[in-house]
Parts: sequence; structure tokens; C-alpha cells
Amino acid sequence: MKRHQFNFELVSIVINFVDYSLNQGTPAGHESAETPIGKHESYIDYRKLNAVTRNDHFPLPFIDQVLERVSGHPFYCFLDGYFGYFQIKIDVEDQEKATFTCPFGTYAYRRMSFGLCNAPATFQRCMLSIFSDMVERIMEVFMDDITIYGSTFEECLVKLEAVLNRCIEKDLVLNWEKCHFMVQCQRSFDQLKQFLTTAPMVRAPNWKLPFEVMCDASDFAIGAVLGQREDGKPYVIYHASKTLNEAQRNYTTTEKELLAVVFALHKFRAYLVGSFIIVFTNHSALKYLLTKQDAKARLIRWILLLQEFDLQKS
Repeated sequence: MKRHQFNFELVSIVINFVDYSLNQGTPAGHESAETPIGKHESYIDYRKLNAVTRNDHFPLPFIDQVLERVSGHPFYCFLDGYFGYFQIKIDVEDQEKATFTCPFGTYAYRRMSFGLCNAPATFQRCMLSIFSDMVERIMEVFMDDITIYGSTFEECLVKLEAVLNRCIEKDLVLNWEKCHFMVQCQRSFDQLKQFLTTAPMVRAPNWKLPFEVMCDASDFAIGAVLGQREDGKPYVIYHASKTLNEAQRNYTTTEKELLAVVFALHKFRAYLVGSFIIVFTNHSALKYLLTKQDAKARLIRWILLLQEFDLQKS
């Protein structure tokens, strides 16, 4: 690995960094502001190693879907893993691949470091294997962030105990300074809940109600809003917009309006498939375009894409 020159100040920081990491049982790595490194953070340039590494395509969860699953509960606990990546050991045979050099030596990671292309997928798979029987039932996990939820204080406490026991069983270390429990954060949660349920902020969907999609197009961009109507009052679930490229800016007005509808249904597909949908548009010609027999090939493709959805045009 190519060495880089350091000025005098950075050399002393690197020395403190490596000494601290060796004392912690990890040759080196990314550390927080609590370490002797201060405001500086350390990353190893693994671009050449990543280029010849077979990618691990284990998926990370979608944040918005995680938030939807945990919404609607009055009590929450938030746990944070302590230097999450460093809790996963690197196989002895592979440690030399994580070697790095500095002005006073060559070191190799014994634990998974930041910068490795498969680190996020590996860590998420590890966390899901630890909590496989709990995820989507009593808690959610995204990397080293764990969210526990409950309908009552006692229920949340029981779930918290189960998760903590699992952490003890699997030697998963938590950062207590970043862990928050229902008693201490209830006031902040109430304030946050108030903000999130006050217009123009968004709300989680009610799967028992039909969805409403509002679309519009201009000469340079298209936009869409996903919402629902409860007790006659509309509320927003999702906003989306997109600038048009040079070719799309040459579309006719009707084509742009239909493109906005196609964009919205594609963007919100995870919500809309299998649900009844009301689409609002200010371009009445779209109603007739959808039944037109001799439309352009591009429009026909878009119209066929709409067949997947249970639509009502308005």
C-alpha cells in the first residue's frame, strides 16, 4: 500500500492513534472524538483491495420502511453498538489483506475496519443473525442502531430485557452513552411525535385506507405527493421530485404529465402495489390518452406499466 507523507502535527496524531488502538486490542482504526485523536478521524485507502474483492450483496433495510414499522408506539428504547465493525474479527488468513503502513511501522487489522467494501453487508448480516427471531416482532436493527418498541411501559421493558440478554449471550458490546431509554427520553419523544404529526410533516401510512397520488409536471421538472385521507382530512406520506433531462424537456405537455404519473407510481411502488389508488392530475387529457389505441410506442409502454396498479383517475 502506498505511503503518504504527514506533516509534524499529523505524525503525532497517528502515533497516538496507533498506540491507543494497540492498547485497546485493535491494531488501528477509526476512533471517536473521545480518543486521543481529537477531531481527526482515520481511514485506510482500500480502493485497490475493494477493486478485486467479490461484492457481498446482502441488502440493507430501507430506512423509510424501518420507520414505518416502528411508528405508532408510545414507548421506545434506542441501543447503539460500541464501535460496531470492530466487534467482528477478521480471519487470521485474511488479516494481511487489511495491512496498512505509517511512518513508523506496518500494521494489520485483527478486526473489521471502515473502508472495506463488504463491511456494511457483513455487519448487517451478523446483526440479523443475532436478532433473527426478534426483528419486526419486538425490535428493528439498522447496522449498529437498535430500536425497541412497546405499547406499554411494562411491555417495552420486557422486550428490552430480552434484547439485552441476547447481547450478553452473543458478546455484543453496547455504547451506553448513546443508549436512550423510555423514561429519560419520553418528553423528547412526545415533542418529536408532535412535530411529526403536524403539517407539513409526513405520517406513516394506514394500510386500511386507499392511497392518493398527486402529480404535476412543468417544463423542467416533475413532482408527486403520496398521501391518504382520514376523516376527510388529507395528510402526506411521501414527497418526490425529479428534474427532466434534455430529451424529456422536449416531450409534449401531455407526455410530461403522464411521465409524472409513471414516475410517482414507480417511486411509491412499495406502498401502492395491491392497494386502491386515486391519482389526481390537473391534465384532463390523460383520461382519454389512457384509452387511445394509436398512441406512440413510448406512451404505450407507460400505459402498460400502469396496468399493474388499481387506479382511479381524478
